[in-house]
Amino acid sequence: MQVIHTLADLRAVLAGSTRTALVPTMGNLHEGHLALVREAALHGFPVVATIFVNRLQFLPHEDFDQYPRTLERDCQLLEGAGCDIVFAPSESELYPEPQTFKVTPPAAIADLLEGEFRPGFFTGVCTVVMKLFQCVQPAVAVFGQKDYQQLMVIKAMARQFALPTEIVGAPTVRANDGLALSSRNGYLSQDERAEATALVRALRAIAAALREGARDVAAVEARQRAELDARGWKTDYLTVRRRIDLLPPTPEDFTARTPLVALAASRLGKTRLIDNLEFDF
Repeated sequence: MQVIHTLADLRAVLAGSTRTALVPTMGNLHEGHLALVREAALHGFPVVATIFVNRLQFLPHEDFDQYPRTLERDCQLLEGAGCDIVFAPSESELYPEPQTFKVTPPAAIADLLEGEFRPGFFTGVCTVVMKLFQCVQPAVAVFGQKDYQQLMVIKAMARQFALPTEIVGAPTVRANDGLALSSRNGYLSQDERAEATALVRALRAIAAALREGARDVAAVEARQRAELDARGWKTDYLTVRRRIDLLPPTPEDFTARTPLVALAASRLGKTRLIDNLEFDF
């Protein structure tokens, strides 16, 4: 496995090839990231993993400076998972001048849910992903479904810009107790880690209630949110949306059995966790 830090070296190694599979990460890797690498390898191309903590997608009060940088460990894990190339540029390498050109996704998919509580987040994500696509020029790029809205935004960006990159969503990887794997799980105390499974239980309870015939979606959401709040969580959203556009379901959607997804973002102590659960009727 090669570890590359400059764009010039990356381009020299790739020599203009578009037959690679890309896995963009911010490092501090866990089994969920490694599953993305293994998924990318299934496409038969050399796998390029990027490690870059992207300042553009952090709000001023968020944890950019504290976000763990664990490059040596990450590279060991990536090599074991079958990665071929790691591109780990410095901030000055990827952004040698202020990034004043940015990719701003439409409000209809970017200003709700995560975008409501983290304004500008998806502009930061789209800008760095577009830039990484230009650096690597992959045939395939793999993203985790745990970041459900992010995956939808990136798919729309690739479609509208006619990018020659297939966007693949890989299933969320969970611990044995159901908690979605996340780099931010490392911020949880022992007691918080035990409590963290309440988030996926709330999503499962919402899905179960709607499958069993409940149709007052707001009441179902409110019941589960109240239970989380009673346990000490501070919830940004806990909601049911249509998978196709992340809009709230209508009565007609239930009649038509429109595929739905329950999504959540909530803070446990100082750690903000997100999760989602697709479900059908």
